[in-house]
Amino acid sequence: MSETLQATDDVEASSDASAESEVAAEPQSQSKTEDLLVQEGDIAGDYLERLLDLLDYDGDIDLDVESGRAIVSIDGGEDLAKLVGPRGNVLESLQELTRLAVQQETGVRSRLMLDIAQWRAGRRAELAEMGRTTAEKVAASGERARLHPMTPFERKVVHDAVASVAGVHSESEGEEPQRRVIIFPKP
Repeated sequence: MSETLQATDDVEASSDASAESEVAAEPQSQSKTEDLLVQEGDIAGDYLERLLDLLDYDGDIDLDVESGRAIVSIDGGEDLAKLVGPRGNVLESLQELTRLAVQQETGVRSRLMLDIAQWRAGRRAELAEMGRTTAEKVAASGERARLHPMTPFERKVVHDAVASVAGVHSESEGEEPQRRVIIFPKP
């Protein structure tokens, strides 16, 4: 009987130690992820700083980590609008090049977000308003709305805005670069 009690105590002590190590490992894992994101931001910042030097453009680079991704923003110089391009096309391309530069250094695919001259911040506000007002019209009329083609970033903002309106839902349809958001009334 004492052997059974000893075995039970050993199992409980083992599971307690296991639970404690899992709790201790979780912050360490989170810290490791945060460190990788900071490293991504640093690599991206260096890459973009060299690019600005080559172009002879002025700009301040700010690095941050938000929602599980590295955020890199460039603000300041007068020429930065050229790096955004029409509808953010140049910005999207620069973001992809920066992600590739980070991947080359780290060996890990990056999800970093690049913003130049606060274009994404302004665009996010415009899209959120458009998504919300269109969703409200769909809820009132009962007729679905089909929006123009958008980038993944733009569609995400619209989907989030539509989700805040009762009585509607949204889906994406089509193939890139013609993928668009459709807003439907809920039955």
